[in-house]
Amino acid sequence: MPTIKSPRKGSLQFWPRKRASKFLPSVNWNAIKSSSNISKGFIGYKVGMTSAQVKDNTPDSMTKGKQIIIPLTILECPPMRIFSVRFYKDGKVMDEVLAENIDKELKKRVKIPKKSNKKIEDVKDFEDVRIIAYSQVKKTNIKKGPDLIEIGLFGNAEEKINFIKEKIGKEILISDVVKKGQLIDIRGLTKGKGLVGPVKRFGITLKQHKSEKGVRRPGSLGPWHPARVTFRAPMAGQMGMFTRVIYNNKIISMGKAQGELKNIKNFGEVKTDYLLIYGSLQGPAKRQLLITSPLRGTKRQLKKDYELTELR
Repeated sequence: MPTIKSPRKGSLQFWPRKRASKFLPSVNWNAIKSSSNISKGFIGYKVGMTSAQVKDNTPDSMTKGKQIIIPLTILECPPMRIFSVRFYKDGKVMDEVLAENIDKELKKRVKIPKKSNKKIEDVKDFEDVRIIAYSQVKKTNIKKGPDLIEIGLFGNAEEKINFIKEKIGKEILISDVVKKGQLIDIRGLTKGKGLVGPVKRFGITLKQHKSEKGVRRPGSLGPWHPARVTFRAPMAGQMGMFTRVIYNNKIISMGKAQGELKNIKNFGEVKTDYLLIYGSLQGPAKRQLLITSPLRGTKRQLKKDYELTELR
């Protein structure tokens, strides 16, 4: 008989497999180097999936010039506002300046310090500046409480300060951050599955049907010595609600909702700006997702060119 080979099950790249502590993940903004706009991120909410008829204008494509059907994910992107401005030096927060006219829904969620007379112009000695922004999700059908996230900016110190002065107290739109046809990365949590067994969680093989002590469990949890169960043994536990990143998603179209996206299952009606993204994204309907500039864009994704004909 040939040698039986059974590679270990379940990647240790994603470890520990436990629920994430927050919905919107932290991002290493310094690693994201390129973008067409000054802001590196934006908060969106997953609406659901649909399909669309598009004309393929991709160079060297086998279906160039033809009408094809592609899967799409709809993201609703309500406007964002600046909550505060953070100044960094030597990798640590040196100072923070609060914005004015903060939404009352946010005051219920975040402990806001007493107002100070400090202004952006008063801070001189810093190396980097970022913004703490929140989504105006109350303009949608999803919920009232906004989501808060730190967002990095492109450019030198002067360009960052000019952008902040221009946008503070005003709305930041998705069109200020991304453009049609560009690539984006999506960060967020997957669907929560709860407690599941090792077959679904790690993909181990089912045992023979007359096996002792269960079919849907590992044959052994380890040797006699060391006399303990190692963390590598596939066992039942949490599945889903994990932070994942989907790289290089193509924006097929974007626009402002005018009543054309209604009665969507598990969501309702799209009321604000939205994106149509090629392919599927993590999470259920209404999940908050962080849209960022691409960490490492690929030519294969970038050259795809689809002209939207009909949304199904």
